[in-house]
Amino acid sequence: MKDEPRASVEKHVNERGMSMIVTALFIVGENAGGGLIALPGAVLSTGAPLGIVLIIVAAIICAYTGILLSENWVILQRIFPEYRDHCRKPYPSMGLRAGGPRFGHFVSTILQVTSFGAAVVFLLLASKNFETMLHANFNTHISFCYMILIVGLLVFPMTLPKSPKDFWQAVVAAMITTLIAVVLIIIGSVDDFSTCYPHAHYPEMNWQRLFMSFGTIMFAYGGHGAFPTIQHDMRKPHQFTKSLIIAYIAIVLLYMPVSMVGYYVYGSSLTDSIIPSIQNIPIQTIISLLITLHVALALTILFNPLNQEVEEWLNIPHEFLREKASIKSRSHDGGYFFVAESVPNFGVLLDLVGGSTITLMALVLPVIFNLCLTTIQKKHDLKDPEYAKPPSIKESLNYGGYWITESAKVEKRLVREARAARVKVTQNFRLYSQA
Repeated sequence: MKDEPRASVEKHVNERGMSMIVTALFIVGENAGGGLIALPGAVLSTGAPLGIVLIIVAAIICAYTGILLSENWVILQRIFPEYRDHCRKPYPSMGLRAGGPRFGHFVSTILQVTSFGAAVVFLLLASKNFETMLHANFNTHISFCYMILIVGLLVFPMTLPKSPKDFWQAVVAAMITTLIAVVLIIIGSVDDFSTCYPHAHYPEMNWQRLFMSFGTIMFAYGGHGAFPTIQHDMRKPHQFTKSLIIAYIAIVLLYMPVSMVGYYVYGSSLTDSIIPSIQNIPIQTIISLLITLHVALALTILFNPLNQEVEEWLNIPHEFLREKASIKSRSHDGGYFFVAESVPNFGVLLDLVGGSTITLMALVLPVIFNLCLTTIQKKHDLKDPEYAKPPSIKESLNYGGYWITESAKVEKRLVREARAARVKVTQNFRLYSQA
C-alpha cells in the first residue's frame, strides 16, 4: 500500500448530503424494527430488573463504539483524500487502513455475513407478518415460501440506488412507521391488561436464555456496519456523533416502554415477537402492517453494503441500474431467498446474528480500528514518512503511551501552576488584610 499525499483537511464538508437531524432519523429507522418487537421476549428471559439494565448498558456501549467509528471516519477523510469522494466500502476501509489488506478482507467478510443475516431476518419477519395479515383479514392463504419471493421482489427495486442519500426518505419513513407502531403496541398492551395480566407468569432467569437475549439486544442496537456509510453521505460528516447520540436516546425511548409493558402484561406467553400476543385484532393488524412496512424499507440499507461489495468486485458503475439489476438478480439475491426459505423461524436467526457477527462489528472492531487509526493520525501529525502503513500492536501502544505521558505532564504542570496561583492569591490577601 503506497503512502498517500500529505494534504489533509481538518473537517471535510460535502457539497450536498444529509443534515444532522435527517441522519439521526436515518439511524433510528435503520436500527429499530425487528429488535423492537423481539425485546419483550428478551426481557422475559432475563427478568425485568436485569433486562432494564442490559437495555440501557447496551445502548451506552453501542453509542460509544458508534462514536469511535465516527472518529475513525473523520480521521480517514482528514488524512486520505480518496475517502472524501463516494466510497462503496467505508467500514471495510477502516479495517484496510488499520490492519492491512488481509484484515480488510476479514472485516469485509464479517460485514457481508452480518448484512446478509440481518437482511434475511427482516425478509422473514416481513413475509410472516404479511402472510398472517392476509389470512386473518381476508381469509386468504398464500404459502410462506411464495410470500418470501413476493416480498423480496417488491423490495428489490429499492436496493438499486448507490448510497443512503439516494433513498433517505424510505428509511425516515421506516422510523415514522416504527414510532406509530410503538404507540399502538402500548395501547394494545394496556387494553389487554385486565385480560392477560392475571394469567401472566414470569419464569426465573437462566444463563442459557440470558445469552440468547444478549443476541436479541445486540441485534436491536448493532447497526454499526452501516454507520460509516450513513456518515459518509452527510453534508458535514464530523457532526455524525451528535446525530448518533440523538438517535440512541430516541431508540431507548422507543424500546423501554414496549419491553416493560409487554413483559408485565403478557409474561411467559410472549414468543419471538410481541405482535401475536396482542388480543385486539384491528390493532394487531395495523402493527403488523407498520412493522412489515418498516422492515421492507429498512431492507434497502441492509442490502446496500453487500450490493456495493459485489458491484465493486464486478466493477459495475454507480449509474448502471439496468446492469446492476441483471447482475444482482442472478447472484447473491438468490442466496437471500434460499436461506429465508430454509429457516422458517426469524427469532433463531436473529439471536445467532446478533450474538456473533453483530457483536463483533459493534463492540470489538470499532475499538481496534480506533487504536490503529489514532496511531496513524499521530504519526501523520508528527510528519512520520511511513504514517500510512498499518501500525503494529507494539507501535500503537508506544504511540498511545507517548501521548498519555504527554497528557499527564501537561496535567501535572497545570496543577502546579494552579497551586502556585492559589498560594500567591493567599499571600496577597494576607498582605492586604495587614495593611
